[in-house]
Amino acid sequence: MRVYPGLEILLKEGLLKNKKIGLITNHTGVNFDLESNYHLMLAEGYKITALFAPEHGIYGDHPDGQYVSSTSDATTGIPIYSLYGATQKPTKQMLKNVEALVFDIQDIGARYYTYMSTMILSMEAASEWGIQFVVLDRPNPIDGLRVEGNVPSLSWISPVCYAPITIRHGMTAGEISLFMSAQKNLSAPTVIPMEGWRRSMLFSETGFPWVPTSPSASSLEMALLYPGTCLIEGTNVSEGRGTSVPFQVLGAPWIDALDLSKAVNALNLPGIKARPVHFRPSYSKWAGNICQGIQIHIFEPNVVRPVETGVRLLFTLRDLYPENFEVTPPGPNGKHFLDLLCGGAQLTDALKHDSSPDRLLDTWNKEAQDFTSKREDFLIY
Repeated sequence: MRVYPGLEILLKEGLLKNKKIGLITNHTGVNFDLESNYHLMLAEGYKITALFAPEHGIYGDHPDGQYVSSTSDATTGIPIYSLYGATQKPTKQMLKNVEALVFDIQDIGARYYTYMSTMILSMEAASEWGIQFVVLDRPNPIDGLRVEGNVPSLSWISPVCYAPITIRHGMTAGEISLFMSAQKNLSAPTVIPMEGWRRSMLFSETGFPWVPTSPSASSLEMALLYPGTCLIEGTNVSEGRGTSVPFQVLGAPWIDALDLSKAVNALNLPGIKARPVHFRPSYSKWAGNICQGIQIHIFEPNVVRPVETGVRLLFTLRDLYPENFEVTPPGPNGKHFLDLLCGGAQLTDALKHDSSPDRLLDTWNKEAQDFTSKREDFLIY
């Protein structure tokens, strides 16, 4: 028993064969045998007139945040239009030979990931120009049951906080497309559902091999921690970029690994344990410097609460290292990156003024409960 993604259902049933297709995809758009979606579709006689690239590019070879250039695919000659650069929404010119705009990308299940932002902007373009929008659905790799974190106000929407949904949302791309089409009053998308997926499933239960969803998404363990450890990106502590296990290790030159591991383990956070580590990032924060910190190991994946874990990690770092720990300063837009990730300043303010994260987490838990009810009408599985 395994899960059959929307791509395989599309091919099995021969759907959309009469359409000129624009395909929004990347290296994760594969079948069970790890064959690329557009090569499979072309072999079956589909007419693909354009490819569209999200962050990290069609081939997954661009680092985080680096603009992607428009080009053409070397094997097929199909034009590749970048949706992660000066243009983030398909233009009328890009869509001139497109009758169905199809999205097929594996998401990670956290609101910070920009792939869903790309999907939503593409839905808007399709709606504006009267083009059918289709989602080939894929699993939420960190399950479809658990919901954690806050719901941002619309004034904070950005590529790293793309919708009024929780940080860990427990939805698939298809479900998010239905939710956002209702929110934005867009033309309803066509979702080609998976077969065999259940909401309780982690990606390891789908029968599918893990294809890194981005250069730093090395494993399912990383994906499970990412909704929480991504918050470290908004501080002067390394989140492990430049190591083999980003978002699983964190540290800085001024941290004592033993002290931090003892403090984190004393929190008794569900499903995880911290191990003291030393590491030297090859790039990003503290590149070339010996850092001390922790690696987070998952013992019980079904009970891990990554958002709570991330928030409590930040408070622990603040309390242990008040002279060194900092939220990174505001960028050119006047906003802290931590605030952009969170969709508001609640966490930054709590780190400044609250003795513990309990009040903030209580508020976020209430928002998560409300969102769990709100999403019900849009769930497919």
